[in-house]
Amino acid sequence: MKILLQIFEKVSPIFEEGGKLSSMKPLYEAMENFFFAPSSKTLQAPFGRDPLDIKRYMSMVIIGLLPCVAAALYFFGLRVIPMIIVSYVAGGMVEVLFAVIRKEPIAEGFLVTGLIFPLVLPPTTPLWMVAIGCMFGVFVGKEIFGGTGRNLFNPAIVGRCFLLLAYPSEMSASWVKPGNGITGRLLEYISATNVEVMTSATPLVEASKHGLEDMSHLVLGSVAGCVGETSSLMIICGGVFLLLTKVGNFRTVVGILASSAAFQAILHGVNPEQYAPALWHLFAGGLLFGAFFMATDPVSSPSTKEGKWVYGILIGVITILIRNFSGYVEGMMFAILLGNIAAPIIDEMVFSVRLRMLINE
Repeated sequence: MKILLQIFEKVSPIFEEGGKLSSMKPLYEAMENFFFAPSSKTLQAPFGRDPLDIKRYMSMVIIGLLPCVAAALYFFGLRVIPMIIVSYVAGGMVEVLFAVIRKEPIAEGFLVTGLIFPLVLPPTTPLWMVAIGCMFGVFVGKEIFGGTGRNLFNPAIVGRCFLLLAYPSEMSASWVKPGNGITGRLLEYISATNVEVMTSATPLVEASKHGLEDMSHLVLGSVAGCVGETSSLMIICGGVFLLLTKVGNFRTVVGILASSAAFQAILHGVNPEQYAPALWHLFAGGLLFGAFFMATDPVSSPSTKEGKWVYGILIGVITILIRNFSGYVEGMMFAILLGNIAAPIIDEMVFSVRLRMLINE
């Protein structure tokens, strides 16, 4: 690391004002901060004790996602790696372009978006679609609102919704049978032409047609589905890590899981032949992944404690409504987008109630 630091120090003058690559200074600063320093430095006393800044916040999310990445590699093979690389490169180009135009440093938030986005896509998604979807999500979901910290929507969800609506057949017509055994598909590079494909065979679709998937498969992840959403066990491991580090807010997560489970339990109790059990719905599809890693986005979710409860409950109820009463069997991403829209209103309502309580006192 010392050698790398010396290299950074030697090339830094060409990125300063008047240097040959001054226009690329945001990219240089982002790389330097990622390897060696927090996103901001205290120049004079008093000095803090390195609190959880944006850089470390995003780093914790990436660490929390690693179990999902490991499960994705095991079940769906080496193709997961180029999907992640393409996502980072394509979305990073948009980030760098806007940073240069605005003359602002590149925010670390994209490190999370670039990793989450490929994890919510089918394993055989063409790489050009990965690139287009990530670029669209970063541009429309974040940059047009002013960049990191100002985005109304979760960029990864915006990109996935765009691909689903623009390329519905590629996004929902076929799914890969996950690997098994000691190595799974870890040593394979799958594609739509060299792997066994199951038409419309995600757990939610199968349940609507042929009955429920074995719960053990849902927990371990040996089911067809999006790259990082199949293994409930790995999702919970990463999600609990975020809750323990207080990066993910437990109010949002508990609100989503409790409300969706309660609502589904009511439906199942009314008509058990038509509606699946609540526990099955919690583990099937992208509900757990969305609850832990996407709905907890601090920018696009409410800032008040009470608002986070309402926000979580709203997402959980809408997810179950979409799953049971619409043409889309997976409603989590649409529910989160609707929750993002409602987040500012929820906070405004909470502030209004607090103000009235203060006035009445």
